[in-house]
Amino acid sequence: MFDSGGCPSGSPAAGPNVFDDRLTPPGVPVVTMQEVTASRDVAADPESIRAGFEDMEAFMDAAGFDEVTVEGDRVTVERAIGLAELELTLEIVDSDDALTYEQVEGMFNEMTTTYRLDGADGETTITAQTQFELGGVIGAALDATLIKRQRTKELEDQLAYLEETATGT
Repeated sequence: MFDSGGCPSGSPAAGPNVFDDRLTPPGVPVVTMQEVTASRDVAADPESIRAGFEDMEAFMDAAGFDEVTVEGDRVTVERAIGLAELELTLEIVDSDDALTYEQVEGMFNEMTTTYRLDGADGETTITAQTQFELGGVIGAALDATLIKRQRTKELEDQLAYLEETATGT
């Protein structure tokens, strides 16, 4: 009845750990990673923009969170949405990007945000990207479209902060 990969005989799946949506019970949503990207061209060199990450509390506060707490490489952000109070604990991680952080506690199964700086000679493109997978009690109740809209605004506000910090405008 099953092949050597553990899949039902006759399944088009080729071996173990290959997703076959015919095995998902009806009504069970398939969870996928969502992505939000924002970018901005700034008349400043990458090092001037990178300086905007030094005051992590001000940088995260620029996203409009109700409360921001920074303790070493951990950042906790809070936001009230309607009657719900959402809190995320983020950890800054080493990467080749200007800044990367991951959620370690909160409403997502996974959430990673990266900020990349591309440019030289006084012109830089800042690209911010968040990848997330909804989860938990509150996360499961929210619509990914709502999260994407809110996160896009947060990222755009942070990019504006970085531009202002780098150029003084």
